[in-house]
Amino acid sequence: MQTDKRPENMQRITTPELAEAFINEQVKEIRETVKDKKVLLALSGGVDSSVVAALLIKAIGKQLVCVHVNHGLMRKGESEQAIDVFGKNLEANLIYIDATDRFLDLLAGVSEPEKKRKIIGGEFIKVFAEEASKLEGISFLAQGTIYPDILESDGVKAHHNVGGLPEDMDFELVEPIKLLFKDEVRVVGEALGLPHSMVYRQPFPGPGLGVRCLGAITRDRLAALREADAILREEFDKNGLAGKVWQYFIAVPDMKSTGVKDGKRYEGWPAIIRAVNTTDAMTATIEEIPYPLLHRITDRITKEVPGINRVLLDLTPKPIGTIEWE
Repeated sequence: MQTDKRPENMQRITTPELAEAFINEQVKEIRETVKDKKVLLALSGGVDSSVVAALLIKAIGKQLVCVHVNHGLMRKGESEQAIDVFGKNLEANLIYIDATDRFLDLLAGVSEPEKKRKIIGGEFIKVFAEEASKLEGISFLAQGTIYPDILESDGVKAHHNVGGLPEDMDFELVEPIKLLFKDEVRVVGEALGLPHSMVYRQPFPGPGLGVRCLGAITRDRLAALREADAILREEFDKNGLAGKVWQYFIAVPDMKSTGVKDGKRYEGWPAIIRAVNTTDAMTATIEEIPYPLLHRITDRITKEVPGINRVLLDLTPKPIGTIEWE
């Protein structure tokens, strides 16, 4: 298999032809490595794990077992898209686990951001390990490690991949895209026939909406956040901003303010719009959103999403504000 260092003469994958050559080379290498054994993959539905899944399906078909854990903190439609693309279109060997109640029950009353992250990450490993222990004949674990992960963490990608599995589950790793940069992963994803919306999905943190439903997560506020975020993404798509902005999302804090609806006063949460551009995620600038579009987004969210009565715009660059609120 590959080393963890990208060769200096390795050509940047920028065209469908270069992507096809890479795919063919990896398919051959995967088949030689895996032979007739089975491979396990935690399929989040994100760009990296989706491209790895499509690549492995092309190479070894049903020998790949994909496990998609829905922790209840996905954006609207994301788990459904993963099931559609992999379960139906690619006929993958896909295990879907809806663990929403399990995660949200554990998170009830927990407001400290780091504690929330640890609960979500720890429980994900538990659920994944439980499923893995039910399966027989698994020899390999596939991961969506990409080259920036190796550069950033010296080969350890604890924040995203499934580390911390029980020691009796001793798998060999398969990491077919670990020498690629994100832009190359997307070109390969398109060449593999994955939907454009999946391949160009914006970055999404491992804890998902858990770090955007600020403070202690409640089901009603999480539902409002999911709907408001879907409206923001839909409007950015329709108005040509989706391809121009690196990351855009809604955060909903655990606070209420007074509003007026149907002639009566009522209390609701604010939805905070965050839209930033960055090249390396170390610094970020604010994307200018035209005011008519901001008015339309505000109008839709306040009318269509129960519980939200104000829309705010976060104008803070990084530094001084981090990209995520928590």
